[in-house]
Amino acid sequence: MEDILEMTIVQIRELLQKREISSVELTSYFLERIKRFDRGISAYIKVTGEYALAMAREADSKIASGEKGRLLGIPLGIKDIYCTKGIETTCASQILKGFIPPYDATVIRRLKDEGYVHLGRLNMDEFAMGSSTENSSFQTTKNPWDLSRIPGGSSGGSAAATAAGLCVASIGTDTGGSIRQPASLCGVVGMKPTYGRVSRYGLIAFASSLDQIGPITRNVSDCATMMNVIAGHDPMDSTSIPQPAPDYAASLGRDIKGLRIGIPKEYFKDGMETDVKKEMDASIALFERQGASTVEISLPHSEHAVATYYIICTAEASSNLARYDGVKYGLREPGKDIIDMYKKTRFKGFGKEVKRRIILGTYVLSSGYYDAYYRKASKVRTLIRKDFDEAFKSCDIIVTPVSPTTAFTIGERMEDPLAMYLSDIFTIPVNLAGLPGMSVPCGLDRKGLPIGLQLIGKPLDEARMIQAAYVFEKERKVEKIPERYK
Repeated sequence: MEDILEMTIVQIRELLQKREISSVELTSYFLERIKRFDRGISAYIKVTGEYALAMAREADSKIASGEKGRLLGIPLGIKDIYCTKGIETTCASQILKGFIPPYDATVIRRLKDEGYVHLGRLNMDEFAMGSSTENSSFQTTKNPWDLSRIPGGSSGGSAAATAAGLCVASIGTDTGGSIRQPASLCGVVGMKPTYGRVSRYGLIAFASSLDQIGPITRNVSDCATMMNVIAGHDPMDSTSIPQPAPDYAASLGRDIKGLRIGIPKEYFKDGMETDVKKEMDASIALFERQGASTVEISLPHSEHAVATYYIICTAEASSNLARYDGVKYGLREPGKDIIDMYKKTRFKGFGKEVKRRIILGTYVLSSGYYDAYYRKASKVRTLIRKDFDEAFKSCDIIVTPVSPTTAFTIGERMEDPLAMYLSDIFTIPVNLAGLPGMSVPCGLDRKGLPIGLQLIGKPLDEARMIQAAYVFEKERKVEKIPERYK
C-alpha cells in the first residue's frame, strides 16, 4: 500500500476501477496514517473517520455498478473554510465553533459529484489571515520536513497533510499566497487559479476581490485532475467567469519548445536566501535546456504590492467579518444589552491577528481616510495589473521564487507582523492582478527544507502553467515526501 503515496490520482483510480483495491481499504489506510503521524504535525482540526468510511462504502458500491467519477473513492483533505453540509466549519476561529452549515459550497458539491471521500477538516490561520498557520485558534501545524518550523499559511494544514501523505490531495484558498507559499515550504504543488475561474460560493470570505480556491497536490498530474473537477462557471457566484474551463490534463506531456519565460528583475534582488537563488538559477537553466527562451522583464510597481494588499484586504475583511455578531450563528456571549453582546462576542471569538486586520480595515475605510488609503491602493492595484499586461507582451509565462526564504521556525515572526507580512512579497502581486500562479517544488536547501518555484500565467492560462510545470517536474525530480513518513 506504501506505493499509493507515489501514485497519481489517475493511477489510484485505475486500481479502484479494476477492483484491485477498495475505497474502504484506501480510506482506512489514510485514516491510519493520520492516527499515526498527525499527532506530531497537527494538520487536521477534525478527522471525520466514520463519515469518510461511509462515503468510501458508497464509492465502492458505485464502482461495482460501473460508475466512473473522476475522484470516485479518492480520500481528500479539506481546508476548514468551505461550507460543508452537516459538518462543523470553523475557519479555525472560536467565533464559528459549533457552526454546522445547512448547504455545500460549490467546490464541495463538485467534489461530491465526482465521488471524493472526505477525510477531515484541515487547520489554517484563522479566517485565512496569516502566513504560518500559527494564527489558528485551535493548534499550530508543523512542517513535516522539520517539526520545529512553520508549514506556511494560511493553507498550512492542507500543505502539511499532503506533504506527509495524510491524504491523496487537498484543497486550499489563496488570498495573497495562501496556497503557493505553504506548498513551497512543504515541498508540494499548489495552484491559485485566475480570479473567477473557481466558484467562491460557500467559501467563508476573507477578502472577496482577492480570495481564490485551488488544489494542493503531490504532483502536477493531480493538480490538473483536481482543476478539471473544481474549475468552471457557477451562476451562484457573480464573480465567476462565464465560460467553460479547458481539459487541463490535455496539457500534460506537451513540450515547451519556443516558450518565452519572463524573469522580472525586481524579484531577483537582495534579500533572497543563497540556496533559494541557486535553485532559481538552476530551474531557469532547466527550462532553457528544454527549449524555452528567457527574457528580462520589469514589474516596477511590485515594490508597492505588500502595502497595497494590506490596505485592500483589511478593508474587505472589516466589511466581511462584520456579520459575526453572535446573532445568527456561531459564538454568542451574553451581555447587558445588544451592543455589549456584540463587543463581548467579538472580543472573545476573534484572535489577535483577525482583530488587528479588522481595526486596520475599519480605519482605512473611515471618513476622511478612504481617499488617502483605500482609493489610492485601488489605483496602485491597477498599475500592478498593467505592469503584468505589459510584461506578457514579450513573454508567455513568468518565473519567480515563491518565497525569499525557506520555512522559518515556529514563533520566530509572531511578534513582528511586518516580517510575517513580507513572507508573501512574491505572491501578493499575482492576487492583486487576478492572475493564475503556481508553486512547483524545485529543490531543497542545505538544511533539507523545500524550495518552491513560482509560475505566473496570463489570465485564464492555467493550462500553459500546468504544461510547463509538468515538463519541469519530469526533468527536476525532487523528493516529495519526507523520509520519516514513507
